[in-house]
Amino acid sequence: MSETIELLSVQNAKKSFRLGGILSNKEIIAVNEVSFSLFADKPDILSIIGESGSGKSTLSRLILRLLLPDSGSIKLEGTDVHAMKGRKQELDYMRRVQPIFQNPFETFNPLNRVDEFLMATATNYFPGEKPAQAKERVEKALQAVGLSLAEVGERYPHELSGGQLQRASVARAIIPNPKILVADEPVSMVDASLRMSIVNLFQELKNTMGTSIIYITHDLATAYYISDRIAIIHKGYFVEQGDTEAILSKPKHPYTKLLVESTLDPRPGATSLADGEVSTGDEEYLAVGCKFAARCPRAMDICRKVQPAETIVGNWKVRCHLYGENNAS
Repeated sequence: MSETIELLSVQNAKKSFRLGGILSNKEIIAVNEVSFSLFADKPDILSIIGESGSGKSTLSRLILRLLLPDSGSIKLEGTDVHAMKGRKQELDYMRRVQPIFQNPFETFNPLNRVDEFLMATATNYFPGEKPAQAKERVEKALQAVGLSLAEVGERYPHELSGGQLQRASVARAIIPNPKILVADEPVSMVDASLRMSIVNLFQELKNTMGTSIIYITHDLATAYYISDRIAIIHKGYFVEQGDTEAILSKPKHPYTKLLVESTLDPRPGATSLADGEVSTGDEEYLAVGCKFAARCPRAMDICRKVQPAETIVGNWKVRCHLYGENNAS
């Protein structure tokens, strides 16, 4: 039996921010005790789902080394990513872990042609290669997303449609042949008719290139459609994580139930949380005990005093007092 190898390991990651300036004594913990793993021998799509202000984008910035965690660890193949130093190590990490941004217009310099930017990306990651080899890499990446150099050649970002530009953004990300893509709200600015083509593309990249994808979103419909696993994040905590079908068909945490109900129907094309988010802002971050207690229809006295520990229920993890030692609901 082959040994399972962790590709990415996030263990008890924590990141806080001070509210109201340096003289304030208030802080929010945007990412709190978050843990999960991706495995080298089993590429999959993990969706991290939550409302605006839930901490999901902060988590993505920690993974991408754009922020330092206050505590906990983030390791790639056993190496702490925030202990990496020097241009060589940083470039090697960027080659293996690539971002896909929410707004494709932020990926490309509006003053540069798209093909020039893609060629520069190939040259930066493979500096010893000849121009013909770089061109071949770019063409291969574009073909993987349904484009070609002939389509994007000598065109500026504003001359491409939103869907074409987001596909070109994905092509840029896969030029280095990464092991992990971190896609932060990648379809929120794309027309609804094009969303499924982008998320289908992620499935193709997983199946054909063996790339694992961390898909960060508030859109339950697309997450339901493409994810192997999901993690529901609320005010910094993963409150529920496990198999996508199991959690969304029978959610255990009251917050997950709220998200599913607000979506109405967690299938492609259904109304999603994006059409009416239900977050209440920073006051939940500052609450003692469970951050969801003020909105929870099943809250108990302990919920307002003590933050629940993560509990294994069936085949997934839940952070809720309803499933603690004294409860088995």
